[in-house]
Amino acid sequence: MRREVLDDFEQAGIGWIWASDAEGRLIYLSERAIQSLGREPSAMLGKPLVELFEVDRSNPDEKSDRPLNFQLSARNKLSDLVVKFGADTDRPKWWALSGHPKVSEDGTFHGYRGSAKDITLEFQRKLEDSRAAEFDALTGLANRHRMDRRLDSTLAAYKSAKRSCALLMMDLDKFKYVNDTMGHPAGDDLLRQVGDRLRSVIGNRGEIGRLGGDEFQVILPDMDDRGELGELSDKIIQMLSSPYQVEGKRAIIGASVGVSIAPYDGLERDELTRSADLALYAAKNGGRGMYRFYSAELKDVEQERQIMLDDLREAMENETLKLHYQPVVRTSDNSIVGFEALMRWEHPEKGNIPPNHFIPVAEDSDLINRLGEWAIRRACEDATAWPETVRIAVNVSAKQFANKTFVAGVTQALEATGLDPDRLELELTETVFVGDLETTEKTFAELKRIGVRLALDDFGTGYSSLSYLRSAPFDKLKVDKSFVDSCTQKDQNSAKIISAIIGLSNALGMDVTVEGVEAFDQFDLVCKKGAKYIQGWIYSKARPQAEILDEIANGGFKIKPSGPDQYRPERRSVFRRIGVIHEDHRYEAVMRDLSKTGSRIEGLVGVPVGTGLVLDLGGGQLAVCEVRRSEDSTIGVEFENPLISDGSGGLCTRHRVSPYVLAAAGMPLTSLPPGNYPDSMLGSGSGSQPQFMQVTVQRS
Repeated sequence: MRREVLDDFEQAGIGWIWASDAEGRLIYLSERAIQSLGREPSAMLGKPLVELFEVDRSNPDEKSDRPLNFQLSARNKLSDLVVKFGADTDRPKWWALSGHPKVSEDGTFHGYRGSAKDITLEFQRKLEDSRAAEFDALTGLANRHRMDRRLDSTLAAYKSAKRSCALLMMDLDKFKYVNDTMGHPAGDDLLRQVGDRLRSVIGNRGEIGRLGGDEFQVILPDMDDRGELGELSDKIIQMLSSPYQVEGKRAIIGASVGVSIAPYDGLERDELTRSADLALYAAKNGGRGMYRFYSAELKDVEQERQIMLDDLREAMENETLKLHYQPVVRTSDNSIVGFEALMRWEHPEKGNIPPNHFIPVAEDSDLINRLGEWAIRRACEDATAWPETVRIAVNVSAKQFANKTFVAGVTQALEATGLDPDRLELELTETVFVGDLETTEKTFAELKRIGVRLALDDFGTGYSSLSYLRSAPFDKLKVDKSFVDSCTQKDQNSAKIISAIIGLSNALGMDVTVEGVEAFDQFDLVCKKGAKYIQGWIYSKARPQAEILDEIANGGFKIKPSGPDQYRPERRSVFRRIGVIHEDHRYEAVMRDLSKTGSRIEGLVGVPVGTGLVLDLGGGQLAVCEVRRSEDSTIGVEFENPLISDGSGGLCTRHRVSPYVLAAAGMPLTSLPPGNYPDSMLGSGSGSQPQFMQVTVQRS
């Protein structure tokens, strides 16, 4: 009777019977079970169970991650253990395996006896449900829930191991415009393409997630090199800013990236995420299309932005904004052929505020249209006082260009001032091609009917500049300053790129201006490459209208080049209190200027040339350097490793000293990023001040 019941049990498909010997080999399996697997009995019987099946760790309900071999060796009871058969095939099967060890009265182990049932369909549904709960249905990337869990587990594990982890937060710029003008299906298609591009850039270096809308996140374990992270962020921005084909049309968006790094910018998920969010916000306010590292100064960025916007409105009402003019010079005879209008804002309390700080703020509001309209009209008015052979160039924001009243505003400015339209040159960047191409081309046609000239600024910095030359009637290309800055360096291709752009412009019958020439080594090189027009400090900085008129009155409208023999990286004027470490001594000093390769420091007297120092720039940033100049209380130092860009025009060290190390060395916890530090990390020096010898330093 018992055998008959078992036969009925197997024949009904309720379940199958299996057995193994003491060595873990399969000695019996129901015939129907073997048939369901599509194998011959000889291919199954006598084979070790661990070769036929494996515990499926993708099972969301499985509590144990012990391999099958361990469980059988330990002679554990098996209760609906999910195992996978045919892991190396395209159509694996999943079984729920139950069984108990068979032991005789004398303690001899004879193997397992048990039952099994096919749960393939049920398990696949469970996996799909689990995936839906953790992955974004649109892009296939991890969703917010999965990214939060991944970041929590990574930071918890890395805290005790004292390892680093970088977090990138990114938003898509201009995505809403594409979504609104082309429709939500097009927006969805665009987001899928963004996900594919992010996978191609990140690869297996980290996990990518879509948090919702146009917000994405990347977790990069064991990365703290800000040079590497900056290059990666820049690559992401450029890749995501390349045009997309969406429903047969071209769409162009941009991206901004904020970067934070554990343990420097936070130890817990909330802290690290907030730091990355602040950095992202700063990147967007800095002009979009850029990356930014987190720093403590970013905490009040939203408040500062609103204050700047209010101050900018007041500056326009009080007419405290000014236009200065930088000459464009013909290299063959040093004659001035034109000027570029550059906006200047002298804040009553903050001093000079650069345009790359306040223009992005204006672009986030309607103020950019008023600002742009004022600049065109004032520039045209000032240009009427110059010789008729001299043109005026005015920069045009993409948002201003897309405004329906833009062409009318240009027309009114020309009519009101009487300026010949051919003397007005509008400088545009590739961002004007974002959105509806038909509208863009219509605006181009209307401007050309008026008779104004068009110049493509920052040429060569985008992915698709050549395609724009086919569709837009540009009269001039402007070589971006970034190529000029590095054109004399041996390991750069900038000189070849400049030569190629000049050759291209000549072939297309366009003028070309090389921007940003400051030194004679750059000047000689670009002239050798065929540059006919140059704009840069080697001729003149931007000057107010009064100085331009004085120049004209004195009959001098030619400028001889004048500048240093060799270009050196830009040195920024700063006022920054820093620490200077020499051997076991620490001194307080003031940094007065800073470049990628060195700095001028005041406050130390009698430091010999050749002395090795370490500069403490704060936040774990230590820069090893050597004194190259020393006079009275001022020294000039050269860095052993050049500083890198922080993505927003500032400079920072490539690496930082871990707060774990600072804490172990006795740095007070109030100086460290927020978070709970393991007691084992702090060492014996916890809570004490760093041990430096007390010295008297004469300060200037």
